[in-house]
Amino acid sequence: MVKSNWNTNDITNQNNRVVIVTGATSGLGKEATKILAAKNATVIMAVRNTEKGKSVATEFKKVIPDAKIEVRKLDLGSLDSIKSFTEGINNSYNSLDILINNAGVMACPFSKTKDNFEIQMGTNHLGHFALTGLLMPLLKMTKASRIVATSSIAHRQGNINFEDINWERRKYATGKAYADSKLANLYFCYELAKKLREDQNAPIVTAAHPGWTATDLQRHFLLFRILNPIIGQNAANGVLPTLRAALDESAKPGDYFGPSGFMEGKGAPIIVRSNEMSNNVVNAKRLWDLSEELTGVKY
Repeated sequence: MVKSNWNTNDITNQNNRVVIVTGATSGLGKEATKILAAKNATVIMAVRNTEKGKSVATEFKKVIPDAKIEVRKLDLGSLDSIKSFTEGINNSYNSLDILINNAGVMACPFSKTKDNFEIQMGTNHLGHFALTGLLMPLLKMTKASRIVATSSIAHRQGNINFEDINWERRKYATGKAYADSKLANLYFCYELAKKLREDQNAPIVTAAHPGWTATDLQRHFLLFRILNPIIGQNAANGVLPTLRAALDESAKPGDYFGPSGFMEGKGAPIIVRSNEMSNNVVNAKRLWDLSEELTGVKY
């Protein structure tokens, strides 16, 4: 993969392609939706707040009159909502070209999802695990389909406690819980890519991280709010690794994209390396088995 200055000009016409973007009302998801709609893709905004989603879709249609955007309800903190969403997609569509697992929560106070999972692991990993599993038959029916997991530089601080994944026996450390969830996103990508290796109909599974990108996700961190205007990049640049992971035809299963600049903070999207912990195959398998058990979704 020699191109080092990949940008939206490298995205071909996406007409007749169907894309789901989770968390599409703000930040990276909103930016991805706008860019993909402008490239003629049919974009399904999978969002918790459908009123906000409709407002964003209306905003885009003012500048992209022919935009094909649909807003659908999805709460990744509820397995019932995930099942309802995937049933709707499977009933409405006979193909799914790209699933961008973008939605996330970051460094929020301790709480639980509707299914009693710690909020960050539950939303960022377990919700997307269930979503992807329930959409897998449709993805396999679609030639050259792709799944993108969204991780973070923060994965480097992750070290999942498998005995207490929901933080019921430890004092809650919200930054650590976030880092664990972002490490989980990479375990998911690498383990799924491995499981699908021999399947000719399987989607390509990739991952991406946005570097230091100024988004609403960081609202709980004062330091981020102070430093964002100084060293952060905007969402239009931060989403490029995600889009390259979703669209670059030379991408291979398990490729991980991030910014090319200093410490992967900003810059054009390239293939980057995740840390040694994220490549621990025993942990990846353990998380996979635990995720199937917790969500009830078997691949």
